Amino acid sequence: MERNNLYPIFLKMHELQVLIVGGGNVALEKLTFLLKSSPTANVTMVAPFFREDVKTIAHAYDITMYKLGYDESFLCDKDLAIVATDKLEVNHQVYKDAKRRNLLVNVADTPELCDFYLGGIVTKGHVKIAISTNGKSPTTAKRLRQFFEAVIPEDINQLVQNLNAYRKTIKGDFEDKVSALNKITENLIQK
Repeated sequence: MERNNLYPIFLKMHELQVLIVGGGNVALEKLTFLLKSSPTANVTMVAPFFREDVKTIAHAYDITMYKLGYDESFLCDKDLAIVATDKLEVNHQVYKDAKRRNLLVNVADTPELCDFYLGGIVTKGHVKIAISTNGKSPTTAKRLRQFFEAVIPEDINQLVQNLNAYRKTIKGDFEDKVSALNKITENLIQK
């Protein structure tokens, strides 16, 4: 049986430096997705042309933009790269340059040139759920995201805050704390 072997992690995007190469529709999608989840992300964009809506979003979020063709020097001091151009040779070059610098890279719509995928994300306050179909069906990920957005209550954040406050009052070692929190939260999954 096939399985998804990806390991989900949650990155502190406000502490990382991201380069997005491209300024068209796909770059807009990647930028919008990134900022929806991490509005304080540090992003630099480079492209010879930027759509007006890309410019609008970039200005609203203080994104650095260079209206230039890609050059490897744009990868200096970056932690990861997202490539969203319609030029295969540029996409491959950014991938090679990023790998040579040991950077994580995602080349849009090219799974073999991706170290990571941008999956579906549900955010309700401090609760965040990432959804991946291993690149097999973005539509399924989208529908699952819509489902979870509909069924997870908006006030879930209050539960998280309350449990965090309670956790700080529990005495004992790690196992004692886990046991106490498990007793309180077991009702969340009972039918």
